[in-house]
Amino acid sequence: MAKMHYTMEELKGFPARHDSFVGIDSDGCVFDTMGVKQKEHFHPQIIRIWGLQKIEKQLRASAEFVNLYSKWRGKNRFPDLLKAFELLYDWDEVLASGVKLPDLTALRAYCDSGLPLGNPTLKAEVARTNDPELTRVMEWSLAVNKDIDQHMRPVPPFPWAKKALEKMHALSDLIVVSQTPEEALVKEWAHHKIDHLVGLIAGQELGTKSEHIQFAAGGKYKPERVLMIGDAPGDFTAAKDNHAAFYPIVPGHEDACWKRLHDEAYALFLQGKYLGAYAEKLIKEFHDSLPETPPWKK
Repeated sequence: MAKMHYTMEELKGFPARHDSFVGIDSDGCVFDTMGVKQKEHFHPQIIRIWGLQKIEKQLRASAEFVNLYSKWRGKNRFPDLLKAFELLYDWDEVLASGVKLPDLTALRAYCDSGLPLGNPTLKAEVARTNDPELTRVMEWSLAVNKDIDQHMRPVPPFPWAKKALEKMHALSDLIVVSQTPEEALVKEWAHHKIDHLVGLIAGQELGTKSEHIQFAAGGKYKPERVLMIGDAPGDFTAAKDNHAAFYPIVPGHEDACWKRLHDEAYALFLQGKYLGAYAEKLIKEFHDSLPETPPWKK
């Protein structure tokens, strides 16, 4: 029977059974779900709730750039929603359309609040402020979760991701490190029968990715024996914050990256030979693949 819920106590008390630790992002990294979730569930709900049908083309372009093709890829849903709206405010074609864009004051304050960003804290902020725009953000976030839960078709893990997980499971302590809500993560990993390959599944409710690694691995492993695997700059930051190694899954080349990890990079990590020129080359290629400037601004 798959475990359905993980607590902060379990994260902080994560037992070190091996001398190496691997944190693994989920959406877009193990599963090819990023595009499907964004295009079919996240973005239609933005258009519906904020009444942006007149600028659907621009909203989708902005949201897809932020969430899939830029340095903001894979961040928490609320800062990425904020960024997608901010780009619309700087788009002449959108401003000329006459469409009323949302007031971002309350959403920006929430994103900058230092609170763990997720539906529980957002609900509390809505109750505290009674802000109409924050209420709309809450409505959107709940609608996205419901839509994904009820209508998203299962997307299997990348074939080489599963093989790499099976290999690492035998030699390292593994956890999922994600900003996706826990319920969706647990459902996805259990559905594809790979949840037994990780010791714990940490979603947005248990803090940031940096905190996940800090809480689970801090003081239990040497920094060079901690590896973060991810497909977004936030995953690199989580590794950097914890003085850990980072292995990138480059968007568009996911299965090839997992195969290289399985065949070569993971062994180098275990041998203490991953850090240095080898890792730096992979990380440069990764950062070069995710720009900061949207294509309509070039």
